[in-house]
Amino acid sequence: MKDDGLKIELVGLSLDNPTILAAGILGYSAVTLEDIIKHGAGAVITKSVDLKPRTGYANPTVVQVECGILNAIGLPNPGINEFVHEIQRAKNIVSAPLIVSVFGFSPKEYGIVAKKAAAAGADAIELNVSCPHVEHTGSEIGQDPEILADVVSNVRRAVRVPIIVKLSPNVTDIVQIAETAVKAGADALTAINTVGAMAIDVETTIPILSNKRGGLSGPAIKPIALRCVYDIYEKVKVPIIGCGGVTSWRDAVEFLLAGASAVQIGTAIASEGLSVFKSVNRGIEAYLMKKGFKNITQIVGLAHRKVVV
Repeated sequence: MKDDGLKIELVGLSLDNPTILAAGILGYSAVTLEDIIKHGAGAVITKSVDLKPRTGYANPTVVQVECGILNAIGLPNPGINEFVHEIQRAKNIVSAPLIVSVFGFSPKEYGIVAKKAAAAGADAIELNVSCPHVEHTGSEIGQDPEILADVVSNVRRAVRVPIIVKLSPNVTDIVQIAETAVKAGADALTAINTVGAMAIDVETTIPILSNKRGGLSGPAIKPIALRCVYDIYEKVKVPIIGCGGVTSWRDAVEFLLAGASAVQIGTAIASEGLSVFKSVNRGIEAYLMKKGFKNITQIVGLAHRKVVV
């Protein structure tokens, strides 16, 4: 296999490999984002940002559970008017596609924030319409097809850069939501965000998170995310980015076989460190060589082929 076997084209962006830093993980500063690229990521996504500064929730906001990490941070961010400076700095030093995650409390707000992010230099916009622990945004938007369509179409009118919609697993039919997003103008989809969950302290008898409810990430949600990617791939024609529990190259390959064109890595950084990007990429490369494939595209969606018994 050639050295460029891991390279992919995603919504017009060139990535050296299919691994992407997930939103909300170390995506606060230009320096950190570039460091993550140096450690092997093919692209990076910033922390989610909205129109106005937000402090988020009081501690505790993160809980380590047996099957992953439970968090309800509350989407803290400095607001887009301040964050544009960090986007501009990042564009000067980040040597890979820079994707900015945005959210809002109305379709209009999404459009305003996305427009400012794109003007500052974002190569693409990821719409966070699926955070499970912030009222009046996040999953409340991602669960309602009509509101979601309004959000995506507003952002589509506001920017020319690619739009990626991050979907919620906390819905009855994620395929329907995916189809709605694409019809409204999404260029790609991320599946999935965290799964709604909680933890209770048996000694104090109260929920551990200050917000009580949060979002579960990590290995436990990989089978859920994998099923979502598989189902969406059969119905939509835009690229899908797999997200949820990617810790090893095997996890990444499963997502690719299910129909993902790339994968996001987030929670695994807490246990594996930034070296997880290179580790996953080396494993994918070895897998492709072992199986006789020349590049990533040859295995995307391969699990959907009809097998004659």
